[in-house]
Amino acid sequence: MKLLLSVVFLLVLTLAASAGSIVPRTWIVDGVKREALVHVPAGAGSGQPLPVVYNFHGHGGSMKQASRNLPIHEVWPDAIVVYPQGLPTPGVLTDKAGTRAGWQGAAGAHGDRDLRFFDAMLASLRADYHVDEHRIYATGHSNGGQFTYLLWAERGDTFAAFAPSAALLASGYEKFNPQPVLHLGSPQDPLVKFAWQARMIDYVLKLNGCGPRQPDTPGYCSYASSKGAEVATFLHTGGHRADPAAPALIVKFFQGHAKP
Repeated sequence: MKLLLSVVFLLVLTLAASAGSIVPRTWIVDGVKREALVHVPAGAGSGQPLPVVYNFHGHGGSMKQASRNLPIHEVWPDAIVVYPQGLPTPGVLTDKAGTRAGWQGAAGAHGDRDLRFFDAMLASLRADYHVDEHRIYATGHSNGGQFTYLLWAERGDTFAAFAPSAALLASGYEKFNPQPVLHLGSPQDPLVKFAWQARMIDYVLKLNGCGPRQPDTPGYCSYASSKGAEVATFLHTGGHRADPAAPALIVKFFQGHAKP
């Protein structure tokens, strides 16, 4: 019996090691402690260049919630997947007092604390692992999707593709350069109105040299780009929630796009 238990224990450890791990990490950014959950693939020390995906939670959410609701690491275990934790932030549509966690929504807001947090995270990953500089990605839901769009505007050259969900960027999008993007949303969204999101989609379609937006019917739609920057949309009926199909669609889109 002891031998059997030992074999089972070793098997569990082996499976856990092969799947990689998701662990908390901390950084001090401008004197403030910042946190994230980080999935590191098994065998990360082999020298193989590793893709990196950042996944930002929505306003009032958390890094743990993001790792459960959009579990990118489960779909793409060979990537480093980072689930950062936001700080108390006044919301645009809810939580005007700013008691709940979120992300800056514009360049210069809150002293660019979250852009600087992103910079610190990426610098440490580059120091610790062999990061594939051609395959760095960002996704996020709601306020996290807004920050994803902000990263496109302010750190666009770093990334290979983006996948914001239920989000738009109110200002600063004029800084976008053509980049592959998958926008996920719902015409039934009661919070971030889809009419607002549609204007964002129309803007990136034109920017990326794509054709006009197709009818707002549920499902996945891809738009060819004359500038080599595909735009895709995934529309669902779930309102202001991330659809269960989202993680697999996001990973498939990211895997199809790398910087030259």
